[in-house]
Amino acid sequence: MTQQVPSTEPELAAVRNFRDVGGLPTVDGRRVREGVLFRSGHLAHATGEDAAFLTTLGLHTIFDFRNEADQKLEGPDVELPGVRNVNLPLSDPADGAEFWKLVRDGDLEQLRAILSDGKGAARMIASYRTIIKHRTAEHSKVLHSLAEDSVPALMHCAAGKDRAGLSIAVTLLAVGVEREAIVEDYLKSNAKHRRYKVRRSGSSDSAYSPEVMELLSPLFDARAEYLTAALDTVEETWGGVDAYLEKGLELAPETRERLRERLLD
Repeated sequence: MTQQVPSTEPELAAVRNFRDVGGLPTVDGRRVREGVLFRSGHLAHATGEDAAFLTTLGLHTIFDFRNEADQKLEGPDVELPGVRNVNLPLSDPADGAEFWKLVRDGDLEQLRAILSDGKGAARMIASYRTIIKHRTAEHSKVLHSLAEDSVPALMHCAAGKDRAGLSIAVTLLAVGVEREAIVEDYLKSNAKHRRYKVRRSGSSDSAYSPEVMELLSPLFDARAEYLTAALDTVEETWGGVDAYLEKGLELAPETRERLRERLLD
């Protein structure tokens, strides 16, 4: 029997953006079961108290969508006893280590060149679309694993917003959660206590000046337009959610039903 987490969201000291997605409504009147599907930022800096809390969730699998560059920057996840860790790198939300080096180390002129005049948001939208179109094998593996035995599960990337956000959205689509509810959950990543802490090199005030932070904001915001672009890509590429799941993710009807049995009340 799955252990139920407290109804009040825990405040973890060094794990950002943690939450249970339980309670979200499906189009046929059911709800996602509490205590079976969680999302967060990376676990690399989790304190002993954080790890102790995570251990109480009875997790079967942690899906880590970070790539090698992320892990080099932040470190590996803390190990939780008896929990399987599956690393499935998804393409970086803004495509690559060189880009993020500019984000961390670049001066104001460099940041203006890559992020101003809507270029930052456009980059995020393009990356969301790319992940949906070209990371079908990874998302298929996640859904098949959940249907088989991998719950309770925690999905995370670096900030828990983009790659984990898309993977959670795909999972919720597969069990019939309402689109509005999926977007609403995604936007919760904007809460101040959940946001990723931007790392900038240098100690000068200019490293975190208002203009710099404004230029960086598209990368660290959860914006409805990003997730909407991903959901629109499903429609444009496959003609709808059912075809995406069946043809794109090779999810058989019986597997999808087993997924619903595992994740829904």
